[in-house]
Amino acid sequence: MGKHKKELAGNVITEIILILLALVFLLPVVWMFAQSLKSAEQLTDFKKLFDFPITFRAYVDGWKGGRFLTYILNTVKISVLCVAGTLTSCSLAAFGFAKFQAKGKNILFMVVLSTMMVPTTVTLIPMYNFYSKLHWLNTITPLVLPAFFGASTYNIFLLRQFFAGLPNELGESAQLDGAGWFRIFRSIYLPNAKPALLVVAINQLVFCWNDYMGPLIYLGKPATFTIALGLNAFKGEQGATMDIGPLMAMACITILPVLLLYLFFQKYFVEGVAASGIKG
Repeated sequence: MGKHKKELAGNVITEIILILLALVFLLPVVWMFAQSLKSAEQLTDFKKLFDFPITFRAYVDGWKGGRFLTYILNTVKISVLCVAGTLTSCSLAAFGFAKFQAKGKNILFMVVLSTMMVPTTVTLIPMYNFYSKLHWLNTITPLVLPAFFGASTYNIFLLRQFFAGLPNELGESAQLDGAGWFRIFRSIYLPNAKPALLVVAINQLVFCWNDYMGPLIYLGKPATFTIALGLNAFKGEQGATMDIGPLMAMACITILPVLLLYLFFQKYFVEGVAASGIKG
């Protein structure tokens, strides 16, 4: 009984610590949301987190003051294409590393993993020159194209670990029935990898939605801006004004899709990460 009480006390203390940490991390988001519900006069009162009556004028002013519909549509287009490309290229590469038998496969896989240690800034200038010579600047091509060629090493690793954990007998049985490798991949292994694929999709979607460096380098026209660049441009247009309500309102709209994504898919995200643990 004493051991049970100690375990219970330890669990309670752990939960309390986690709740306190969650509150600390949530405080900036709560503050941002509170500022977006204040009038210009209420924003000067720093003593109150929430002030009444609340107003949504910041959302109206922010939406009218920028081209946020264009920014959001551009971001959605880039994100969807990147997710589709990443799922296609990374799943094919991961399946090959996990199930195909070839000389030097493990060495090649280590080479692929080693690219994770190369900083993005090292390849920034060569890639910029490459896309510039192809006249692809101010288009979404530089942001989307790498996804279709397995640019995400981490996602290849994650999917490879998942495929390696699936029984080889699944593919061998299909081979006896005359199925080719692509048919085996598409009809057998891919449906069983849905949890891991969902994790990859969420990771890639969040990365594309929040990406600032890529669009900053390759996109120079306001009509092509993503939401990250749009927010920064809107901040510049606001200048040194004390009315930060519209900026906070647009920031709340920006993070809302990501929050909803994790809220509705948290279960599958955890299952995918757990199921994709380190396997041979």
